[in-house]
Amino acid sequence: HRDYPDVELGHMYVDNCAMQLVRNPKQFDVIVTTNLFGDILSDEAAQLTGSIGMLPSASLGNAPGRGRVRRGLYEPVHGSAPDIVGQDKANPIATILSAAMMLKYSFGLDKPANEIEAAILRVLEQGYRTADIMSAGMKLVGTREMGNLILQELTR
Repeated sequence: HRDYPDVELGHMYVDNCAMQLVRNPKQFDVIVTTNLFGDILSDEAAQLTGSIGMLPSASLGNAPGRGRVRRGLYEPVHGSAPDIVGQDKANPIATILSAAMMLKYSFGLDKPANEIEAAILRVLEQGYRTADIMSAGMKLVGTREMGNLILQELTR
């Protein structure tokens, strides 16, 4: 917070945070917590997006590395989804967004990260959906096709 004076800092207990996520999720841009509470709150927040397959995640170290490089561990909120391995059912968006976060927060590569995010948005705007976010009138695709569609948008 000291390094970013334009960021508003607030503190709250985790049970209140869980309630506030359901009550008014738009009040949060970033939530910083321990791993245990982060796992619980991120699963709760995932349901606000419609699927756990839509949210990227980062566990960042306390201190930035050299220059703008910051060490972190990036992964989708859902982890590896071992129950659907090899079935072409997993939503790859959270994994791809986690890579975009890595570009942005660990390597300072904002432009490529923003391009990835924009490519995902364009694919979703075209109506493509994996099973976890499928709704009437949309086009159902599997893991591979969703990834390929995002790649195609990215390379345009």
